[in-house]
Amino acid sequence: MKHLAAYLLATLGGNESPSAADIKKILSAVGIEAEEERISKLIAELNGKDINELIAEGSKKLSSLPAGGAAPAAGGAAAAGGAAAEAPKEEKKEEAKEESDDEMGFGLFD
Repeated sequence: MKHLAAYLLATLGGNESPSAADIKKILSAVGIEAEEERISKLIAELNGKDINELIAEGSKKLSSLPAGGAAPAAGGAAAAGGAAAEAPKEEKKEEAKEESDDEMGFGLFD
């Protein structure tokens, strides 16, 4: 991911086809060691392709995926009930943490 991010930064900077040296330079500027194998694979995959077109195609694919909020048709009620049953347990744990902070003589916002 970091190599792709460096590639995208280089293209945003006006370099339409960044080289391995360009990517290494960007990564080294933030203290990240570049992996030669990953850089060469990335450049080979993106060579000759317009990055803006690739991003647009990817956005279309992502928009077709379901995004949270809707429970699956099979077992949706059971999943919702299971989540509701777990919520009170988590609240009890948080209360216990708050009590232990008070016992130490200070609170989070004191």
